[in-house]
Amino acid sequence: MRRREILKLAAGLSFLPWRRVAGAVNRRKVLYFTRSARGERAVVKRRGTEPSVSEKCMIEMGRLRVFDVECTNDGRVFEGDLSGYDAIAFYTSGDLTRPAPDGSAPVSPAGKQRLLEAIAKGKGFIGFHSAADTFHSPGRRYQNQTDVDPYIAMLGGECLAHGAEQEASLLAGSPFLGKSIGVPGQGLSFTDEWCTFKNFAHDLHVVLVQETRYLKGRAYRRPDYPCTWLRKHGQGRVFYTSMGHRADMWTNPFFQAIAQAGFEWVLGRFDADVAANIDEVTPKANQLRS
Repeated sequence: MRRREILKLAAGLSFLPWRRVAGAVNRRKVLYFTRSARGERAVVKRRGTEPSVSEKCMIEMGRLRVFDVECTNDGRVFEGDLSGYDAIAFYTSGDLTRPAPDGSAPVSPAGKQRLLEAIAKGKGFIGFHSAADTFHSPGRRYQNQTDVDPYIAMLGGECLAHGAEQEASLLAGSPFLGKSIGVPGQGLSFTDEWCTFKNFAHDLHVVLVQETRYLKGRAYRRPDYPCTWLRKHGQGRVFYTSMGHRADMWTNPFFQAIAQAGFEWVLGRFDADVAANIDEVTPKANQLRS
């Protein structure tokens, strides 16, 4: 697909708002966890008691999509009863068991294990942007590991690096968005901070592909790779998108629509074909350098 065709399609998506759910739907509850053990992102930073940019957006989406949102950066939440949550969303960074600059309580090793067990038993999980820059695997940086951190194994990929904020083209890897929210076409274009990844799970269902051809910076001198995906973790449904670094992304109609689709899917409100397609859609995804 030529670049101007991707840009044209992105401009045509401005009509997409967060939509109010239609009909009678059981109300659900989502835990939105935003602890940053390093480098707190602006979109999760609170000013006093006022919710952060992303928290405000999450609460509004929940209001329209019939789920309640509880926001916290207190890692002790995973010591408590998680059965009251239908899904857990992460916008986090670093080793969450370590101290954080804001003084928030860490996640204990037992709490991390309880989180992963809850997802494997059927709880939904959504990761935004730096959720993939959380709980890194041991080993050399520019190398795929065979023994990855259990959190990374659940998520399906691990942040490796990123370059400067810039416009990028994202290519459709599957019909998931078209079937779930009616997004047509084959590509989109946005300005954000774009992560590169390693340690991809072999069973990823790739929704959007990061096109590297036009990106500026050494981090992107590699073949195209997944940047939004779905997978099953035991009985749980996992959705991740690398988007969401910038505040204006959270008010972008397409980002809102893709987040909406992710929540609807992990909450079990619709089914989708999530068969692995990473080898077909991004056959060189594990090649970390050109």
